[in-house]
Amino acid sequence: MNILLAALIGLVSGVTSGLFGVGGGIVMVPAMILLLKLDAKTAVATSLLVIIPTALAGSILNHSFGRIEWRTAAALIPLAIIGALAGTHFKESVDSEILKRVFGALIMLVGAQMLFFK
Repeated sequence: MNILLAALIGLVSGVTSGLFGVGGGIVMVPAMILLLKLDAKTAVATSLLVIIPTALAGSILNHSFGRIEWRTAAALIPLAIIGALAGTHFKESVDSEILKRVFGALIMLVGAQMLFFK
């Protein structure tokens, strides 16, 4: 594994995380698959681990800016955790190539929605 390339992926994903609230899935997963040659399942799992300190750092700074909607966060967190556990179990039963293609389609659909619709 190329440590310098992995560090650069981390920097880019951290910047996009701070700017847009994305980084792990949108930046890190495709970059680890394409540049580090990880399989999709390993890239997803590695991304989830990296998201923890990234999200914590961004959350602390966003809190200092008064940007966190605490009631919304409290409503999202419990089922987001359950969803993450369910998705992780389901991921193990899906072929990595299929997972990679479904993920790419999801990114394209969300991107099109954001570009062309209000």
